[in-house]
Amino acid sequence: MNLHQLLKERLAAGRPVKVALIGAGKFGSMFLSQVPTTAGLEVAVIADLDPERARNSCRQVGWDEGRIARTTFVTSGAEACGHPEVEVVIESTGSPAAGIAHAKAAIAAGKHIVMVNVEADVLAGPLLAEEARSKGVVYSMAYGDQPALTSEMVDWARSCGFQVVAAGKGTKYLPLFHTVTPDDVWGHYGLTDEEARQGGMNAQMFNSFLDGTKSAIEMAAIANACELDVPSDGLLFPPCGVDDLPHILRPKSVGGVLEREGMVEVVSSLERDGRPVFRDLRWGVYVVLKAPNDYAKACFKQYGLKTDDSGVYAAMYKPYHLIGLELGISVLSAALRHEPTGQTRSFRGDVASVAKRQLKAGEMLDGEGGYTVWGKLVSADQSLKMGILPIGLAHKVKLRNDVPAGQAVTWSDIEIPNDSEAVRVRQAMEQRFQPSR
Repeated sequence: MNLHQLLKERLAAGRPVKVALIGAGKFGSMFLSQVPTTAGLEVAVIADLDPERARNSCRQVGWDEGRIARTTFVTSGAEACGHPEVEVVIESTGSPAAGIAHAKAAIAAGKHIVMVNVEADVLAGPLLAEEARSKGVVYSMAYGDQPALTSEMVDWARSCGFQVVAAGKGTKYLPLFHTVTPDDVWGHYGLTDEEARQGGMNAQMFNSFLDGTKSAIEMAAIANACELDVPSDGLLFPPCGVDDLPHILRPKSVGGVLEREGMVEVVSSLERDGRPVFRDLRWGVYVVLKAPNDYAKACFKQYGLKTDDSGVYAAMYKPYHLIGLELGISVLSAALRHEPTGQTRSFRGDVASVAKRQLKAGEMLDGEGGYTVWGKLVSADQSLKMGILPIGLAHKVKLRNDVPAGQAVTWSDIEIPNDSEAVRVRQAMEQRFQPSR
C-alpha cells in the first residue's frame, strides 16, 4: 500500500520508471491511457507490427503529440526488450509463441517482465518464471486481469490463516458456446457485425472469451500460481451469484459442486436456460474460504460475511476488473518492490485443444477462439499421460489424423513443427516441471 509513495520518491530522485510495451491492442491501450496521469511512470518504447496504428492508439487514449514524439516506436519486440532505458517490459501480444520469445529476450536483457499474455504463461510459465528468478528479475502476472486479481485474493486468504476452498472468476457461459465460431460470435454479445467492426473488435479473440477457452487458460494460470487443483473433467461453470458462492463452491460431501477443497472454478452469469443469474459475478473474481475454528466462524457471522448454512464456508469477491487500467500496479510492483503480482510456480493445470467439430487430416488448426478447437481445462498429469496438444500450440499446425468432435487433439495427431521455439520451450518445461500432486 505504498507504491504511490515509492514512485514519488523515484520521480523526485530523477529516476522515473521506464517501460516498454509490446502490443498496443485493447489491453495495452488501456494501460497507455493511464500513463499521463501517473507521474513517475514513462513509456520509453512501444513495439507493434504497425507503429502508425500504435501512434494513433496513443492519440485515441489522450496522449499529446509531445509525449508521442518522446516515445520510440518499433516493430520488433526483441528490440523493445533490449532498449537501454527500459526497466520493465509488458508483453501484451496475445500470441503464445511471441510471448515466450519476448519473455526470454526481456529476461536475458535483465528486464522485469509483466505477462499480459496468459496464453504464453500457461504454455511455459513455470520455466520462464524460474529463468527470471535465476537472473534476478521479476516475472509477473498482469494486475487488472483476473488471474492476478484472483491470486491476490488467494494470497490474502492464506496470509490471514484461512484455508482456500475455491478460487476463480465469473463469466457468461452456456454449454452450446463451446462450438461457437467467429462467424456467429457477435450475436451472443448482442452486437451486429457492423457494430463490432466499428468498435475495432476482433471476432476470434472475443470468441475465445465465449467458447470457454479463455476461462480454461485463466484457471490453469491460477492453479499453477496458487497450487490449486483443477476439476477432473473440465470446468463445471455452475450458475452462481455472489450470495451463493459459499453454498455452491464447497465440496460435494457437504452439498456443493466441488470434488474436494482447494480447486479452481468459474461461475456462470447465466442459468442453463439462458436466464440471468441474480447478482452475478460476470466481471469479477472470488475466493471461498473456510473458518479454521469456531471463533472465526462466529466472526464471519458477526461481520456479515456471506456463508453457507453451516457458517463454516464464506466468500470474498471483487465484482469488477479493469484490465489495462490497473496494469500499472504490476509495473510498479516489479520496479519498486521487486515483487510479482502473481507468478506461476508449478505445473498443475493445462489447456487441451478439443475439436469443435469433426476434423479431417490435412486441416490446419487455428488456435484460441477459432473454427477448429476450443480450450478445455485438464490436469497437467492428464495432459502428459494422454500426450495432449496444449491450446497454445494449436496455431497453424497441420493435422495428420482425423479427430472426432469433442475429442482432444494429441501430439501424435499433428505434424510437429521442428523449427518452433515455443515447442522447444514447452517440451523443456514439461521435462523440468512434473505435475504437482
